[in-house]
This record gives sequence, C-alpha cells and structure tokens, in this order.
Amino acid sequence: MIVAIEGEIIKKDPTFLYLKTYGITRKIHISLNCNSKIDKNNISLYITQIIKEESNNLYGFIDIQEKLMFDKVIKINGVGPSIAMAICSTFTPSDFAKAIASNDISSIKMVPGIGPKSAKRILVELSDFSLDFATSENTSYNETLQALESLGFKKDKIIKVLTGCVSTETSSLIKEALKKLS
Repeated sequence: MIVAIEGEIIKKDPTFLYLKTYGITRKIHISLNCNSKIDKNNISLYITQIIKEESNNLYGFIDIQEKLMFDKVIKINGVGPSIAMAICSTFTPSDFAKAIASNDISSIKMVPGIGPKSAKRILVELSDFSLDFATSENTSYNETLQALESLGFKKDKIIKVLTGCVSTETSSLIKEALKKLS
C-alpha cells in the first residue's frame, strides 16, 4: 500500500496530476484545495490508495488533515471517492468539522453530487465527528486514533486508552495502545 509519494509534476489539471517518481509516472487524484496549494514542481503528497476489482486509484493530499477527512468520509455507506473528493474540494477540514458540528445540512448540500438524503446521512454518520482531528497539533495522536479505528476498535475506548499512554511517536503509541486494548 502506498501511503506517501514524492516526485516531479509532469502534468497538472484541477482534479488530478501526473507525478513522475523514479521513472514511473502515476496519476493522482487531488482536490481543488490541494491543487491551489501546489506552487512548485517537486512535491510530496500523503496518499490514500483505493483498490477495486476494476481500478487502482491514488488520492493525494498535501495536508494530512485533508487526508484524514477524506479517509473518514469515504467510510460512509454510499459515499464514493468522487463524492469524498468533492467534499475535500468544497471544504477545508476545519470548515467541514464546523458544518458537521452545527448540523448545517445546507452547507453539506452545496457539495456537487450530494442531495438532501445524502447530506442527512453524512450528518448522521459523522455525528461523532470531532474538531480534534482538524485542529489538534498532535498528529501522532490523530494517526494512532485513525489506525486503531481502522482495526475495528471503538473510538471512545481508544480515546480512554490513549489518555494513559506515554509514547509520543506514532508507531510506539500504536504498540502501547494495542497492549492496553488487548
């Protein structure tokens, strides 16, 4: 699985770019917000790789918070990568967290491809969506939280365990939390 990539931009469109790394050029889907932050030819991106029967797509993010938002939204039933990228293009992570926290259905409906039913589903599914991931400076904590959630642990249990952990690096924090969760 690819989690980050660095290389030279060969071609840049509003919603994707071609990135050349070690002689291989890859197509990477990006949001409009990410596109606006790209100001040089050589870049490093955080990657979410989605492998399906008919495709193997890479989604790139300059901002780790935007990647975490994409990863959270993509887990919602009925929200595919296209809709998730549209959300990332419409909202910054902090603006999205505010819209969810204030239950602002009209803001969510502004995203292309999201109607009233989908907007309500997103608000319900993300009702526990916290501002912590969008505003926290502690990326190790956030990365650990996301990793343990992806393993199937409940968020409230993870948060309780993480408050008692002393590690500061992501890998050691995950190990420490897994020992306490077992």
